[in-house]
Amino acid sequence: MPLPQAGPPAAQYTSASARQVTEYTGTSARLLSALRRELPEGALSTGPEATAPYAADRSGSRPDGTPLVVVHATRAEHVQTALRHAHALRVPVVPRGAGTGLSGAANAGAGSVVVDLSRMNRILQLNPEEQTAVVEPGVITAELDRAAGEFGLRYAPDPASAAISTVGGNIATNAGGLRCAKYGVTRDAVLGLDAVLADGTLVRTGRRTVKGVTGYDLTALLTGSEGTLGVITGATVRLRPVPESTVTVAAYFDSFSAGAEAVSALTAARLEPSMAELLDGPVLAAVDEAQGTDLRARGGALLLLQCDGRSAAAEAALAVQLLGEHAESVETTADPVEADRLLTARRLALPSLERLGRVLIEDIAVPRTQLAAAVREITAIAERHDVRIFTFAHAADGNLHPILVLAPDLSGVPEAAWRAAGDIFTAALRLGGTLTGEHGVGTLKRQWLGDELGPEQHALQRRLKAAFDPHGVLNPGKAL
Repeated sequence: MPLPQAGPPAAQYTSASARQVTEYTGTSARLLSALRRELPEGALSTGPEATAPYAADRSGSRPDGTPLVVVHATRAEHVQTALRHAHALRVPVVPRGAGTGLSGAANAGAGSVVVDLSRMNRILQLNPEEQTAVVEPGVITAELDRAAGEFGLRYAPDPASAAISTVGGNIATNAGGLRCAKYGVTRDAVLGLDAVLADGTLVRTGRRTVKGVTGYDLTALLTGSEGTLGVITGATVRLRPVPESTVTVAAYFDSFSAGAEAVSALTAARLEPSMAELLDGPVLAAVDEAQGTDLRARGGALLLLQCDGRSAAAEAALAVQLLGEHAESVETTADPVEADRLLTARRLALPSLERLGRVLIEDIAVPRTQLAAAVREITAIAERHDVRIFTFAHAADGNLHPILVLAPDLSGVPEAAWRAAGDIFTAALRLGGTLTGEHGVGTLKRQWLGDELGPEQHALQRRLKAAFDPHGVLNPGKAL
């Protein structure tokens, strides 16, 4: 099953055939001349050696060829300049933060312009009284959290990649993370955005107040749009108080399915943990091999649960009681050092799997009551197609990450792996779920998008895209 191809009108730039490179030489020369004339010295990188590192994100998928030029923006005006000229010349533009995306949304093919936002990395304002921050898109997520921590606050969105991903990238994909079961995904923390539209127009959406319903919610629309509607150059985000106390529970199970059943029991009891991360036995073994831990020896699955706030101890005690009916062993700790050790193992799950081979990362979400059913489906799919699938989950919100690990020397993705991926998506939709809970569609999931959206909604979303980007230059071939 081939990867989907980008749609018109700017799709021709996503291929690297000799004919196309020759065909657009004149356009490329005019674009480079304009950018060199109007942008400061050092703002551009050209040539395959300089641009090749910007061609692909962390998803493992790779486009044909390398970008024409990388614009290293340090101000919103640089983004406006790049987009104004690209729009006029019909050249595709790919926004990029840290390149940690997992769906191919930051892939940049031949002839494209990469707008690198990583140097726009300032926290412009942090207001502890209003519990808000104003940031540029290149701010590293964990650095914003640390800065807020100096005032007894925190930035609630907490993707596993927080130490390396940027706030702008998180907003572009509407990233989730470890704490989203209680505190919501990135969209729930974004109050307003500065964004540059396809023609170079700078718009400011949203507000700096907690409430506000004037006009259409363009902030929510831009959040999660994967760079296809505008390029984010600033954000006003909401901060939250650091909880007075946090208790961490570690429960080991015979199997991943048993752990999923236990999480369903917690949900049925209306327990609302701030975090519930479930890792299967193969993932634990991979973490052990990479990090020198001994998690796999303690069970076939591990559930890391956190309860926070003034009632953390009481909630944790109830969780221990409920988990005791399903788990082989249950431990609790209020020691932040021990809790951080356990959470570090969870954050290193994907890097540990990447040591084993090339990874194909899936990201389905199902209704929480269907979590155990989804786990059984994934196990059956791995057996049916004879592929290795390692699974971990943000279990409290039904978000599973089945990771297919392929041989590292393969040049492409085997047909069996694509069939397994297709079966995973089909199972998710059949269970009332979605193709992606937090990583986005990018390029990897476009061929299944219509199955979830349906023709009417899919057509409506394409019309929205055309309204924002009439020439189709913003991240073409992604998301839709």
